[in-house]
Amino acid sequence: MRLTLLATACLLAASTVHAQANDAARKLAHDAIIVDTHIDAPENLLDHWADLGNAVPGREFDYPRARAGGLDVAFMSIYTSAKQDADGSAWQTANQMIDSIEALVQRHPDKFALLTSPADASRLHKGGHVLLPLGMENGAPLGDKLDNVQFFFNRGVRYITLAHSANNRIADSSYVLEKHWNGLSPFGRQVVAEMNRVGIMVDVSHLADASALEAIQLSKVPVIASHSAFRHFTPGFERNISDEIAKAVAAKGGVVQVPFGTAFIDPASAADTQAHFRAINDFNEHNRALRAQGQPELSRDAFEKDWARTHPSRTSRLTQVLDQIDYGVQLIGIDHIGIGSDFDGVDGQLPAELKSVADYPNIVAGLQSRGYRDADIRKLLGNNLLRTWATVEAGAGK
Repeated sequence: MRLTLLATACLLAASTVHAQANDAARKLAHDAIIVDTHIDAPENLLDHWADLGNAVPGREFDYPRARAGGLDVAFMSIYTSAKQDADGSAWQTANQMIDSIEALVQRHPDKFALLTSPADASRLHKGGHVLLPLGMENGAPLGDKLDNVQFFFNRGVRYITLAHSANNRIADSSYVLEKHWNGLSPFGRQVVAEMNRVGIMVDVSHLADASALEAIQLSKVPVIASHSAFRHFTPGFERNISDEIAKAVAAKGGVVQVPFGTAFIDPASAADTQAHFRAINDFNEHNRALRAQGQPELSRDAFEKDWARTHPSRTSRLTQVLDQIDYGVQLIGIDHIGIGSDFDGVDGQLPAELKSVADYPNIVAGLQSRGYRDADIRKLLGNNLLRTWATVEAGAGK
């Protein structure tokens, strides 16, 4: 019931705010190359299959809305959780998600195409195709095998977020209080070098500060933050990128991709998100203690319901996304900012004007209203990311 009501509300909101974009904004959105580096469609396909070649109420990405919004390149997030890392299922899950995207392309060859090189974007985009490169969110599927970097490159993965919500065998997570590596692990350093060798972008979103800085320092090519807002607006929220790390990304030639999720752009929501992850950590520790004592564990579902009751959802607006972009441009320059929405990954907690991939024209209109030139808007929408990706690709094997 919740998903059905939410889907209806999102579709109504999207249709209302989409009309706010003027003709000039819509024209530029469709003429420019829009690259969104983080859309969580694959995880949802495994949880509940839907044919994304058609309109799918309840999802934020599908083909009709992608074309309505001018989306050209949509990085599909191959996400695996800390739990899947711990139980050894991450490799299997990642491959199933990749299979689901390949099946989507095969089912709709007139609508979608896989993208494995920025050099192919113009050719494959002809005919109205939405191009689907892959980004791996969490290095867990690599396991302990360095050869898996090449394996997943061969399967189409073009960036890897080294860690997610927990410390792993590669790096530390921003969400965890107690860091394990205080940088990268010895294996993590090998992973970064191997990613450079094969041509996979290193993604420092979700990483603890020390891990992000070491990854940037070690990489021989530019790195990205695939979906990281600026910590300037959310003090103490390590998940968002610090000024120091953002400057390091830019100095390396990379890009910071701004997300839309309320949890990242709204200070109170960011504080709730940080507290939630710490509460989950305490909950898991308590359950481990109960197991050790031979006692029944507490219910995770009950924990989440209680958390939702005591921490109601908050709202956000497009202006907060635009503020993030403005700040990033002033901090590190127009050539180092892009967009990584996190559509389908934040439980619908999005600005009222950015409820689906149909709504990119609203960002364009907002940027135009703030005085951005069309040439600079094109950089923000996708050209910056494509340049960075091409540089990483050119550095492969060197």
